Amino acid sequence: DRVPTVLSRPGMGNGVKEGVVRLREDAESVLPSSVSSKAIEEEKSDHRQVLRSLLSGALAGALAKTAVAPLDRTKIIFQVSSKRFSAKEAFRLIYFTYLNEGFLSLWRGNSATMVRVVPYAAIQFSAHEEYKRILGRYYGFRGEALPPWPRLLAGALAGTTAASLTYPLDLVRARMAVTPKEMYSNIFHVFIRISREEGLKTLYHGFVPTVLGVIPYAGLSFFTYETLKSLHREYSGRQQPYPFERMIFGACAGLIGQSASYPLDVVRRRMQTAGVTGHQRTSIVRTMHTIVREEGVVRGLYKGLSMNWLKGPIAVGISFTTFDLMQILLRHLQS
Repeated sequence: DRVPTVLSRPGMGNGVKEGVVRLREDAESVLPSSVSSKAIEEEKSDHRQVLRSLLSGALAGALAKTAVAPLDRTKIIFQVSSKRFSAKEAFRLIYFTYLNEGFLSLWRGNSATMVRVVPYAAIQFSAHEEYKRILGRYYGFRGEALPPWPRLLAGALAGTTAASLTYPLDLVRARMAVTPKEMYSNIFHVFIRISREEGLKTLYHGFVPTVLGVIPYAGLSFFTYETLKSLHREYSGRQQPYPFERMIFGACAGLIGQSASYPLDVVRRRMQTAGVTGHQRTSIVRTMHTIVREEGVVRGLYKGLSMNWLKGPIAVGISFTTFDLMQILLRHLQS
């Protein structure tokens, strides 16, 4: 390539040539700095978005789980025992727990639930937003408009990430829910006794069925909620659903997600509490086989599902609605 030359008029010396060189140097010095400042601004925006998601997810999880804690505790007690489940027996258990141990005992284990749920929900919602953005970039779609399969994948990956990072807290919460308060005085006491008496490996007992259950649960929950919001935008012409519409979308998401993953939820609870309920500690397949042999497929693997149909939609509806509204509020405050 030939380098273009700059001609100067007599008497002007090299002023024009020097001016061109200076302009070129100035352009080279300005362009990278503007690009780098833009990159820095984008990075700051990404960090703010992650923090928004973490905060919104933490609050969403805390509110949702506290609202249904008595029903959740009752469901776990039935899941880990061989008692036959019925709505009448469930509410009788709640009533006698209230009479014998007091009203606040219905929330026993909720402190452990909060210790698990707050980081779990924060990680899950934040991870979901990140996976949506990554998959959206990969497939050439915006995060809100992902096609069905990536939408399902984003939810499944988010649930798996959160479950992997917070599993021991889930096990501790299950132990506290099914034992008398004399056995474990607080969360730290559970960790100490398990590590001393049963070994640290016990803290991850039941992890595999948890992850296997989380994949369809989180995948279908997020997929259903995002799909219903997308359909709402398409047919109503409104960008944002009303809060009560979000609650309905979340309730549908919870119903579908929990129904799909429920048998694995029963298996993981049985494995998590094997050390304190008298059940033998075995593998997923053997645990499932024992439940089916002793209690049957429907009465064993789907025990307490009707209670989940009551509490699940409420909890997931509150969770998704709180997350979305908090995101909108925080974005508004930042702008």
